Amino acid sequence: MSQADQQSASKRDIQEPPLPAPWHAQDPGEVSARLVTDLNEGLSTPHAVARLEQYGPNTLPGQGTTPLLVLFAQQFKSLVVVLLITAATVSWAMGDIVEGGAVAIVVVFNGLIGFFTQWKARSTLDALRDLQVPVARVIRDGQEQSLPASTLVPGDLVVLTEGDKVPADGRIVASNRLTIEEATLTGESVPSSKQSTVQLALRTPLGDRCNMAYLGTIVLQGRGQMLITETASFTEMGRIGALMKSAEDRPTPLQLQLDQLGKLLVLVVLGICSLVALGGWLRGYDALYVLEVAIALAIAAVPEGLPAVATMTLAIGMQRMAKRGAVLKRLDAVETLGATTVICTDKTGTLTRNEMTVTTLVSHAGQWSFTAQGDQARLDGGEHSLPFAEAAHHPELNKALQVALLCNDAAVYESHGQLLASGDPTEGALLLWAERSKIGPQAARATLPRVAEIPFSSDYKYMATVHKTACNQRLVCVKGSPGTLLALCGWQFTASGIALLGHRERARWEQTNVHLAQTGLRVLGLAYTERAANLVATEERPGPIEGLIFVGLVGMTDPLRDEAKPAIQTCSDAGIRILMMTGDQQPTAARIATQLGMVSAEDAGARTIHAKDLDELDPEGWRSVLGRASVFARVSALHKLRIVENLQTQGAIVAVTGDGINDAPALKRADIGVAMGQKGCELAKEAADMVITDDNFATIVGAVEQGRIVYANISRFVHYLFSCNLAEILLVSATLALGWPLPLLALQLLWLNMFTDIFPALALALEPAAPGVMRLKPRNPAEPLVTPAFAWLIIWQAVVLASAALVAFGSALALYGADAEGLSHAMTIAFTTLALVQIVHTFNARSRTRSAFGLSSINLWLWSAVIGCTLMQIAAVYVPALQQFLRTVALNMQDWLLIAVCAGYPIAVIETVKLAQHHRRTR
Repeated sequence: MSQADQQSASKRDIQEPPLPAPWHAQDPGEVSARLVTDLNEGLSTPHAVARLEQYGPNTLPGQGTTPLLVLFAQQFKSLVVVLLITAATVSWAMGDIVEGGAVAIVVVFNGLIGFFTQWKARSTLDALRDLQVPVARVIRDGQEQSLPASTLVPGDLVVLTEGDKVPADGRIVASNRLTIEEATLTGESVPSSKQSTVQLALRTPLGDRCNMAYLGTIVLQGRGQMLITETASFTEMGRIGALMKSAEDRPTPLQLQLDQLGKLLVLVVLGICSLVALGGWLRGYDALYVLEVAIALAIAAVPEGLPAVATMTLAIGMQRMAKRGAVLKRLDAVETLGATTVICTDKTGTLTRNEMTVTTLVSHAGQWSFTAQGDQARLDGGEHSLPFAEAAHHPELNKALQVALLCNDAAVYESHGQLLASGDPTEGALLLWAERSKIGPQAARATLPRVAEIPFSSDYKYMATVHKTACNQRLVCVKGSPGTLLALCGWQFTASGIALLGHRERARWEQTNVHLAQTGLRVLGLAYTERAANLVATEERPGPIEGLIFVGLVGMTDPLRDEAKPAIQTCSDAGIRILMMTGDQQPTAARIATQLGMVSAEDAGARTIHAKDLDELDPEGWRSVLGRASVFARVSALHKLRIVENLQTQGAIVAVTGDGINDAPALKRADIGVAMGQKGCELAKEAADMVITDDNFATIVGAVEQGRIVYANISRFVHYLFSCNLAEILLVSATLALGWPLPLLALQLLWLNMFTDIFPALALALEPAAPGVMRLKPRNPAEPLVTPAFAWLIIWQAVVLASAALVAFGSALALYGADAEGLSHAMTIAFTTLALVQIVHTFNARSRTRSAFGLSSINLWLWSAVIGCTLMQIAAVYVPALQQFLRTVALNMQDWLLIAVCAGYPIAVIETVKLAQHHRRTR
């Protein structure tokens, strides 16, 4: 074919009808014809190149990484920071270089803290990523070759083998025991057995499409081939990526509250400056003097330390969480955790281990139970548990273990002193079960070598292996669907020998199978025979197996994580609602929720919602469903996203946990997305705000507790900063109203705001957790940071603080006069009194209701800040360089006595009020 003909052919390569049937509803021949490719030779290289130009590379659009310069600029978008930048600019414009520079230093310092903290978190997450470039095995021009997955195109014939990651979406066209793990995409914990010959109905759900393979899933065992049908953004994973883009981020509660606070501060500053200008004009003051007072009050009104302390508080919380295995990507996500009202959690791998474990065997003698560690076994009716190795000598248990390990393709290996299994999780569970009984798989397999096999097929629902015995006979071991095996069995194995399997015994086994399934176990039947000389054991002609001897029923479960149930109870005590979102079947999800204590056995059915019931809901329907539901079963990525969006519409602060591709859109939309670091896929980690490095659900609860502590500490230093700053405003305003000189210079106010404010406020940010922090209900996310009651507390305490400094200033004026020398002395006394009043007030701010002297916890950081700030204030009075900078004078013993009396007055008043309020509450 000429190059022109090839180009012409490439343009008409895929001729699709207007409304083609889905790929899973077509047989391999129809798919091959539609994709214009050969089921044996694959695409030719020229056709593949042409299609790559047509469809583009097989890569998903990246989430992108915020450039470092943008990350630094984001630290300055707060309205409070903008207000500080404005204040610094005005100071520079008026020639106050020192004052403007000091404010600018605070702003830059705040930005650097936030930048380096988030940059460190990003570096930690980068270390978790798998940097390997994916490669796929493709048949082109009739030859198998390894190519970068990014070069694959629709129509490529891909070879799938054990351990491979599926490189695109495709139709299975050949399969041999092919099993694919799809939990990250579908949420279904049981691996999917793939068949090439099955043609499914048009509306077959994603999790039930046994003839398709999807990008990002993993081949657990077997071998197969698939024709690529979709690449890049057109894959199921690509559609989930599109959902993520539609799931816009929401501002956190703290962002909203600080923004509201910033707007309030702007109004306060403008209002104060306007009132001062009006008052000064009415009293006939010089315009320059009025402007000086206005600048002083503006500096007093703006808490320069607020952005820095808020950022450092979040950074401290972020570092504490990182030490406990929770890596946050955004500072403000720390506090959002504390405001969480609903946690929507995935099941597989989050609440459960995603590790199948044998817990039960029912043999003719009765039901055996095994510990999770596999070291103890107990037969119903027995008085005591036995070591597994001892119990394994029981004939019935021994025979079941032999069948389980021989009819098995998994392998056991040791890692860090722990036994692990590779291959299909079900077979791995059976093999580990046999290994722990001390029946060595390698020795047994060597003694009884496999000579033939019948791979598992969904058509005949069993797997059989044929082994050569020492007597040159054939031992056939079979495992599979209990109903299928019972139909093939004529006898049953007992401790005393082989017995006939009559109708009554068969009915008993069938009832036992139903009972085990209803308890949430995955049940397999085990059987064997030694009379199978006529067995045709080839993959092409499996043939029926008859005359089997039934051994028993094995029950397996995906065990709950040890910490999951206590963590859910802690969340319940904290008033946090837990919703499970899973791809599992409705009965399975309901049973897991019952075991976790999320629902009672009586309510499990009513409170478990199937995904199909969510498709046509209107807003009122969503409100009704979310009001009663605890579990959502068979949900897709879109369902999870809609659940989160509707919860947020109803005012909830939603945290979402997950590890799969299908969790990613909900993780991004959530107020706080939590991805698993070990078993989580990269897309989930990209979408999340927090990554749990140990995959421990309890770590999330610890992070919520830390978030609550952070918010409580933010409330503490807001209490402290605002009462101190308001006291400064009231002091300056009161002296202006009384016709007195200004008690403080602008630089002195800036000194107070930068040192006396910041360091005690930082110490309050390190306050230990209050008792019972996880027994409190979540705070109302719609409630402002400063409520009316909180504002009134700040106001009356600020009046007390200001009155102490006003009395000290008035007394000093009376002692030293209002001339230049006397005024400097009086201003130094007022300056020092206000500084010490604020330092002592730190103890009041530790608790709004409890006495500063009655707190059981000791905050050494607070004592360090108090001592340090006191020494700095003494230096401001006696160090010559600081005297010149701040225009202070040395004080005598009489002055210190006046300051001590005035500084002690506020804590006495505030503690008396707290005592009276406590008496009223307990009366």
